[in-house]
Amino acid sequence: MDGDNIARLSYLALLLAAVGGWIIVEYRSRLGQALRTAAAWGLIFIGVAAGYGLWKDIRTDMIPSQIMTDSGKMELPRAEDGHYYATLTINGTKVRFMADTGASNMVLSRKDAQRLGIDPDGLLYLGQASTANGQVRTAHVTLDSVDFGPFHDTPFAAWVNDGEMDGSLLGMDYLGKFRIEIAGDRMILSR
Repeated sequence: MDGDNIARLSYLALLLAAVGGWIIVEYRSRLGQALRTAAAWGLIFIGVAAGYGLWKDIRTDMIPSQIMTDSGKMELPRAEDGHYYATLTINGTKVRFMADTGASNMVLSRKDAQRLGIDPDGLLYLGQASTANGQVRTAHVTLDSVDFGPFHDTPFAAWVNDGEMDGSLLGMDYLGKFRIEIAGDRMILSR
């Protein structure tokens, strides 16, 4: 242990001694009550820590998912952020897209491209796209297989974005293959 760690440990020991001393003086005639109060606060702390640790799992279960109707249509419920999300299976790998009617093409983030076995650093970024964040470089790729519920497209052209993206975009070159209907809080896609 170096000097900094010894100093921190000493500070924490003094702090614990001060708080412990106060508790003993405050609850000296009510030790049972002190233990119950400490147990209650300990359980509250554990509950908050568990909720924080499980929030990502709970949140994933709460995100609405797409539904294939009996008539063969795909329904995308509106997410809390106001957007519609679709999960497509590309070359056997599930990729989540934000449906973006303002985007011209299917655009893969660097992360999703890597998941599909595409090396973003080995691509030739010859294209450019205008985004809300300015100009970005893009590289053309061909996807062997794109599945969305009962719909299958092969091959399909897409672009890998060299800029920072939170996720991939499903643009009009793919969405244009569907009849798009917005009904309440659902986007309904059919062919």
